[in-house]
Amino acid sequence: MKAFLTFTIILCFTLITQAQDLKTTNEITSLLKDNVTLSKLHYPQSVIRFYAGNNYEYAWITAEKSDQSETAMLLLEYSYRFGLSLSDYHWDAISLQKLRKLRGTSVEENQREKAEFDILMTDALITFINNMHLGKYNPLYKSSYIDSNDINGFRSDDILLNARQQTDFLKTILKVQPKIKEYTDFQSYLNTLYEEDDCIAPQRESEKIIINMERLRWIDTNDTSYILVNIPSYTLKLYHRDDVFDFKVIIGKPTTKTPVLRSSINYFTTAPDWKVPQSIFVKEMLPKILKSPQYLENHHYSVYDKNGSQVEISSSKLKEIRQNPYRYSVRQSSGCDNALGAVVFRFENSYGIYLHDTSQKQLFNKDERALSHGCIRVENAKELAALMLKNDDSANRIPVLENAMSEYKRKDFVLKQPVPIIITYLTCLIMDGKPVLYKDIYHLDDSLENMFNQNK
Repeated sequence: MKAFLTFTIILCFTLITQAQDLKTTNEITSLLKDNVTLSKLHYPQSVIRFYAGNNYEYAWITAEKSDQSETAMLLLEYSYRFGLSLSDYHWDAISLQKLRKLRGTSVEENQREKAEFDILMTDALITFINNMHLGKYNPLYKSSYIDSNDINGFRSDDILLNARQQTDFLKTILKVQPKIKEYTDFQSYLNTLYEEDDCIAPQRESEKIIINMERLRWIDTNDTSYILVNIPSYTLKLYHRDDVFDFKVIIGKPTTKTPVLRSSINYFTTAPDWKVPQSIFVKEMLPKILKSPQYLENHHYSVYDKNGSQVEISSSKLKEIRQNPYRYSVRQSSGCDNALGAVVFRFENSYGIYLHDTSQKQLFNKDERALSHGCIRVENAKELAALMLKNDDSANRIPVLENAMSEYKRKDFVLKQPVPIIITYLTCLIMDGKPVLYKDIYHLDDSLENMFNQNK
């Protein structure tokens, strides 16, 4: 009889619990079908996927994993430590105090309010994860696209579901941040700053740090070997595992900007000839040729027609070229005065730019080096090429490279492992533990600063 009573009590308790779980499931499911609720969410599809993976149960309100829930809430509260804004994470509707209050009520109380809170907190965390990994104002991916697609295997709802299963919830979330050194330098600086006195850097510095952390979130790379060109600092860094090699560069003038992009260098060529871009030929070179036809010979240029045949220059031909310049093109043969120097590094891009040596090495003595038509000229190009061969396990080819460059022999050097190249625009970097600001050459900071300031 006693055993029967015990069984009856357990059965009743189980049925009550199941009924409560069913009510929870019904509340979550109902709200995720409600357009008013969905309109409040930044990533509604991601939130729906998250709860589908969580059996449409509360993720944060229950006493189970309460430490994890409080850690998640504190992470949002301290979002400013990551250069992000609390106002992006439903802080008008959720808070640690409210979480504790709702969790302290009986299971059957305030079911709808709890469901609404739980959903908003999930959306806040998903938004935080997306902002940490991809940035808030990513020019490549709008929030609606991120919500519906995975980005190179990344999905914030999957990250959040996985984090809930880990013993170190916080570490799993923070791992979504960029691994690129410039970003980790910023984050380490902010961490040190807040740990010391819980106050931020001077406003100008903090604004620069925030927008440049945002830019670095747009770069998708987990590579340990890559080239990073930073336009405002006129620098190129070659990263290979734990080694860093620094080079000066010349970048595009404000009227012919060097674009921000990501690609890979598959090969480089010694003693290249230079096919002059049509805009340079027509706007800059043709007037010089018409003024002095000797200009072509003096600079080792040849003119070609649209069929690729070389053209003999005469007064009548010059008149024809002046009348129909777009039917002709110009190439410069390899040599010591070639605009590309002794080596050019090729990478796919839609802008037609490349990284190359230069015959005008004296220009690297200038502090401000926005001087090109968009391509990137690198100082000590031979050293860069040799390092790329060495890192590609092809050090035995370095003497061949040096000989080809010194004697201007054309030769292609194909890399077994392509080297990622990232061209970015960072107006602030951490140097020796302190922020260093660079001139905003292309005036790109203002619009990004305004976006962040509007949402402080």
